Amino acid sequence: MLVLVAPGQGAQTPGFLTPWLDLPGAADRVAAWSDAIGLDLAHYGTQADADAIRDTAVAQPLLVAAGILSAAALGDITPGAVAGHSVGEITAAAFAGVLDDTAALTLVRRRGLAMAEAAAITETGMSALLGGDPEVSVAHLEKLGLTPANVNGAGQIVAAGTLEQLAALNEDKPEGVRKVIPLKVAGAFHTHHMAPAVDALAEAAKELVPADPKVTYVSNKDGRTVAVGAEIVERLVGQVANPVRWDLCMETFKELGATAIIEVSPGGTLVGLAKRALPGVQTLALKTPDDLDAARALIAEHAAA
Repeated sequence: MLVLVAPGQGAQTPGFLTPWLDLPGAADRVAAWSDAIGLDLAHYGTQADADAIRDTAVAQPLLVAAGILSAAALGDITPGAVAGHSVGEITAAAFAGVLDDTAALTLVRRRGLAMAEAAAITETGMSALLGGDPEVSVAHLEKLGLTPANVNGAGQIVAAGTLEQLAALNEDKPEGVRKVIPLKVAGAFHTHHMAPAVDALAEAAKELVPADPKVTYVSNKDGRTVAVGAEIVERLVGQVANPVRWDLCMETFKELGATAIIEVSPGGTLVGLAKRALPGVQTLALKTPDDLDAARALIAEHAAA
């Protein structure tokens, strides 16, 4: 059973969209999306530097656009399930037919702007903890006033909070944690610091007319599958200020009988987690169009099975 997944913020790198725009029709699609949301996606995906695409209001629509574009390049496929990490949940909602492409880009543009505004209130950020026992790490983070904003499984938790709290974490790591890595994000996402963004996104969601998913949709909130489009949108709104439970999503993939995972562009992060947490499951990341042939072969293998 094939699972199609979409990465979250921090996966973007300068110029990562460049090779995808060479595919037939891709530049026109991106230009149309850019006009619809008032953001030059092609410029940011090909020419902008790391600081420019670190901006939450830019990074989020750029990631969703890249995810939709790279998934479309796979052809007409029907995965057994879809999921996305954080903002990647909007990409997954487009995969599942809950939102059309323009609605997904419009929603993520508003999400990015709202979260950027919320992040500007207080200087905050996020750092990944590698290694250690999750229960020990969570207790230690709470002692420092930090939130375990992403519980990613495979020994990885992402802490979020003020820059001062993150600096304290760097000096006082939980027992067993090998490394603390600052992430390329501009705020403490999935924490109470994002509460103002929830209200803004709820207003934006009122304009949506979601459809029920055409394939199994796995939610970040609790790893559950959700079969009603309106509930998926409701979860997308609340997710902004609540932790991502990717560990529970991967448990659901296992329960569903996943045998392969393909991560859309800019892939790499989620298949890395899957390799550690789901041994025996084949994985492939769509980093550039050069990966498409291998992905199609993997899809064909699982379709035949």
